[in-house]
Amino acid sequence: MAGVAQLHLGTPFLPSSASLRGRSSGSGGPRRTPPIQAKIREIFMPALSSTMTEGKIVSWVKAEGDKLSKGESVVVVESDKADMDVETFYDGYLAAIMVEEGAVAAVGSAIALLAETEDEISLAKSQASSSPAAALAAAETPAPSSPSEFAPETVSSPPPSPKFSQAAVSSAHPASESGRRIVATPYAKKLAKELKVELGSVAGSGPMGRIVAKDVEAAAAAAPVSSAPPKSISDSAAVKAPASSAIQLGTVVPFTTMQGAVSKNMVESLSVPTFRVGYTITTDALDSLYKKIKSKGVTMTALLAKATAMALTKHPVVNSSCRDGKSFTYNSSINIAVAVAMDGGLITPVLQDADKVDIYSLSRKWKELVDKARAKQLQPHEYNTGTFTLSNLGMFGVDRFDAILPPGTGAIMAVGASQPTVVATKDGRIGVKSQMQVNVTADHRVIYGADLAAFLQTLAKIIEDPKDLTL
Repeated sequence: MAGVAQLHLGTPFLPSSASLRGRSSGSGGPRRTPPIQAKIREIFMPALSSTMTEGKIVSWVKAEGDKLSKGESVVVVESDKADMDVETFYDGYLAAIMVEEGAVAAVGSAIALLAETEDEISLAKSQASSSPAAALAAAETPAPSSPSEFAPETVSSPPPSPKFSQAAVSSAHPASESGRRIVATPYAKKLAKELKVELGSVAGSGPMGRIVAKDVEAAAAAAPVSSAPPKSISDSAAVKAPASSAIQLGTVVPFTTMQGAVSKNMVESLSVPTFRVGYTITTDALDSLYKKIKSKGVTMTALLAKATAMALTKHPVVNSSCRDGKSFTYNSSINIAVAVAMDGGLITPVLQDADKVDIYSLSRKWKELVDKARAKQLQPHEYNTGTFTLSNLGMFGVDRFDAILPPGTGAIMAVGASQPTVVATKDGRIGVKSQMQVNVTADHRVIYGADLAAFLQTLAKIIEDPKDLTL
């Protein structure tokens, strides 16, 4: 189900000219009926996550003058981690757009005006044109970029305190066809179903090829819908990764919103005193279990997350967190965040209550989270509620590395590749076992060396005898 967040629409009441005349007249005249006041609502940039300070307008689903019904998507906003569709809780008209597509606005600042009636649109436009925020947004709007490039981001000054508006923010899986991911706004998907238009045949005009409502309408008007099955486009050149030659060497590229968020978190982590502890774990039994249940959809990531969560139940201090430097919290849930590399950034989808969920459900959930992460459709609670983080580079053959502690958490574990290793057995013989190196970085204000050593010993026992992972 799509997530919903409460946003704030300002509701200033603009007095009509008749109202002003009534106020200026004396009080001795006949009593007059109070005039009807025009209702113009400001639509503010929503706070889509606790760390979001500004947002980028990806695309306006509606155009100025369009009639809006409660629940319809109005605008797509890019936060520091995801793209989300903002829906209105009011009927009315989108009177004036104050922040254009590709521009950045601080959380809490006005991005558009909503008129209650069609007659009030001109009044709203007049108000928008005289707004200092509109003038600033116009001055900072970046020039359009080529379709193959990301729009550059601008860095704004610290925004005002977030305001929350009465609108809904929703996120859904993008449509997919023949292995190709098709990104479209929810309203465009709904319209495509109504008009019987195959989204795979529609060229998106939104940023980075996102399909918006007008693209679907144009496709429906251009040609009748064929009843034949859609042609496979899995080998289309349109879905190939950009060639490295597209990078212009020597150029200065501003951070994307996600890169800016990652940079801020990494700098913030430098203020935390950390230490590292490494451990070698034999994985023969885990590898054997994985081969047996892989066909049932189980992933190695889910197995590692499950084993880690089970170990954390016995060492709650390793799952704790310190935020103010004066106290720490024993977190009530074990939520395993797992780092996922994305184009231009990094995100950590969270497997919530990993100690309580069975391995099969956990694997299904992980695949769902990865799909949503790469489509930039994760909800805030799906990436900012982690209590312990895993970073795995083993699939790239990396044998060991150190990870940087994410702010607000107590520990992060870097997992290397499992490799055949010559070892000495207890009876003095030489043998070969598969082993992997794990290195844990922890907040030394809360977690001490003995705590990590005990946790890693428990984790090793679970991985080396993994029968409980499938219970």
